[in-house]
Amino acid sequence: MKELTCIVCPVGCHLSVDENLEVTGNRCPRGKTYAKTEMTNPTRMLTTTVRTVFKDVPRVSVKSSSALPKGLIFEIMSELDHVIVEKHVKIGDIIVSDIHHTGIDMIATKSTLPTL
Repeated sequence: MKELTCIVCPVGCHLSVDENLEVTGNRCPRGKTYAKTEMTNPTRMLTTTVRTVFKDVPRVSVKSSSALPKGLIFEIMSELDHVIVEKHVKIGDIIVSDIHHTGIDMIATKSTLPTL
């Protein structure tokens, strides 16, 4: 039996998952889905920064367009370490398409455009 704390909502239900993926302790269906996913294929949203060529904005924040496989996070972070944004971007622009061949994009969450 595996014990988990659900992170889908602020309630933080204490979940128990047995070897047959039967979930107990969830107050809503999202907890059951979270527990099964966490046991079979854990995923995480990734938020980080990448370098730019702009002196006034040396780094721009980015996030994954959807959850990435947890086991690939460090490899993806290593890949992002080599990314340098050379053109101005705005919020929502794709910085890296199909990161690490996952089908998931890394998207800007900050603009590098000069403010007037």
